[in-house]
This record gives sequence, structure tokens and C-alpha cells, in this order.
Amino acid sequence: MKGVLALLLLSLCCCLSGGVGDHGDSEGYQRTGASLAGCLPDTCTLFRELAAMKERLGTMDQTQAALKESLGAMGQKLGAVETKLQASESQVEELKKVNTAQEEELKALKKSLSAAQPKVAFSVALRDSGGGIIGPFSTNTPLQYKIVFSNTGSSYNPATGIFTAMVRGMYCFRYSMYSNNSGRPNSVVSLMKNSEKLVTTWNTDDSMNVHESASNAAVLQLEVGDSVYIQLWANRVVYDDINNYNTFTGFLLFTV
Repeated sequence: MKGVLALLLLSLCCCLSGGVGDHGDSEGYQRTGASLAGCLPDTCTLFRELAAMKERLGTMDQTQAALKESLGAMGQKLGAVETKLQASESQVEELKKVNTAQEEELKALKKSLSAAQPKVAFSVALRDSGGGIIGPFSTNTPLQYKIVFSNTGSSYNPATGIFTAMVRGMYCFRYSMYSNNSGRPNSVVSLMKNSEKLVTTWNTDDSMNVHESASNAAVLQLEVGDSVYIQLWANRVVYDDINNYNTFTGFLLFTV
């Protein structure tokens, strides 16, 4: 823009000098006067335009300076934001490391607890061959479930039909009972803890209800040495065959 101003001033000088002739006579003076008269209005306009341009240049310089100052402030803010972002990224990485370490500790703890937790579970069925009724007996008798589907912890004894707690804890037990009456005594069995009768299932002694099935369950707290079994009442029967209608299941929920 300053180059444009210099060019305009140079043009002005040329305009003024071009109006003065080499002759000093009156004719030359008259020509010069006429030239100046024709040139001066344009010169005034040019000066006004130059002044306006100078003013605009000053305003532009101020605007440019303000922009530079604003850009500098924005650069400082951007630098501060970048610094905070880098700090945040570092914190995130540290948190990831801490989280990974905690996950490893949790896995180790779960593994340790799993190793320390006893594993106790069994599932059995009544007859190991053939089919027919079991009973009646003259006294209450524990049913001996011969087919062993599972016996983790070896707490169930198929020779006696009795489960014996090896650890103190909360246990869940369930059993099913099936009756094929056909005129024989009806079926009644109970879930027993030691000598305590807990829950019972039974069927009606009715020739109209020949085939009947029932089940029951309980959650118990057992001490070491407590026994749990299914007891057939005296003078009662149950029926079973290869379909395994009568089952007995139990497992440890957690130690206490």
C-alpha cells in the first residue's frame, strides 16, 4: 500500500512539472497557467484520496496489530489447553495401569477364594436295575439311592443313602417321589436332618390315583458331621424303574 502512495506522488510531480514550458515568454506563461488551471482540481482530489487511503492504512495497521495480539492470546490459550490435555492423557494412562493391576489382584483373589471354597455336590437315583416297588418296611427306613450321577466331595454314601456334611455351611437339597399304587400302600417320604423331619411328600391311598409324583426341597445350615437323607415311612412304598422317577440331589451353597 505504501508503494501505491509513492507511485501516486510521483504521478503528481510529473503532472505539475509537465505544465511548465521551456519558454519564459508570455505565451509560455499563459500555456503554463492554463495547464495548472486544468491540473489543480485533479490534484486536490488526489490529495483527498491520499489522505483517505492513509487513514484507512492506519486503521488497517491497528486492526492488524489487534489481530496479532488476539492470535498471540489464542496461541497461549491453545498451549495451555494442550498442556492440560497432555496431563490428562498421562493421568488416563496411569489410571489404566492402576485398573489393570486391580483386575489382576481381583483375579488372583477370586482364584484364591475358589481354591479355598470346598466343592460339594451330588445327584443320585433310586434303582440301579430293573423296576418295581421298594418297601414296605416295618420301621421308618432311609432310602438307598444306588445310581450315582455325581458325587463331588464324596459326601454321599450310596451304601447307606446318607449325605454327611464335611464342612460347615449352607446347603440346598431336593428330592422327587413316584408312586404306582395299584392297590398297594400309598407312598410317603420325608427329607431328614439327623433325626429331624423337615419336609414331606405323600400320595393318596386311592385306586383312582394310581400314578402320582411329587417333589420337595429345603435349604439347610449344616455343621460338620450332620447327616441328611430321604426316609420312607413305615408300611409305605415307592415305585421306580429305569426311568429314575425317584431322585435325591444336594450341593453346598457357601461356607459359614
